[in-house]
Amino acid sequence: MKKKGWIIVAVVVIVLCLGACSSYNGMVNKQEAATTAFSNVEAACQRRADLLPNLAKTVKAYAKHENETFKEVAEARSAASQIKIDPENLTPEKIAQFQKAQGDITTALGKLMAISESYPELKASKNFEDLQAQIEGSENRINYARENYNTAVQEYNQSVRRFPNVIFANMFGFDRMTKFEADKAAEKAPELDI
Repeated sequence: MKKKGWIIVAVVVIVLCLGACSSYNGMVNKQEAATTAFSNVEAACQRRADLLPNLAKTVKAYAKHENETFKEVAEARSAASQIKIDPENLTPEKIAQFQKAQGDITTALGKLMAISESYPELKASKNFEDLQAQIEGSENRINYARENYNTAVQEYNQSVRRFPNVIFANMFGFDRMTKFEADKAAEKAPELDI
């Protein structure tokens, strides 16, 4: 091969290497954005879990005979705090486990809030009103964080599935990530047995 042929081959190889590096780095950036977004979901859920004991104590002061509900709140909070997910390994099973635990907290919280309806003096309590507003804010933050996570996962999944990234994604182990989905039980209103 002549010198000109080697130069063309070298240019092609350099262009391919630059393209591969760009693809790889782009996938890493999108994956990191998605795992950070999941960490934000966990932080928002932790904020809600941290508020639950204060809310339960406030309600308990007024509704001393509602011990089963307080126990459910404590158990749901404890179970949810035991789930540790490694952002590098967000499997569909782990996300489903996380979602179930958060759903159990939501159900227990709903029962706790329903109890408050039976106690007008509790509903008038400034402490209860403040906690209720904080819980509502936490729920909004959780929803916002989930939406951001799903958007980041969508961008990442699109990136690893597009050509030529799909070639490098398969070579370097960039698998599709799982989004948050609505809980199957969310299709019907929860039954609150109080």
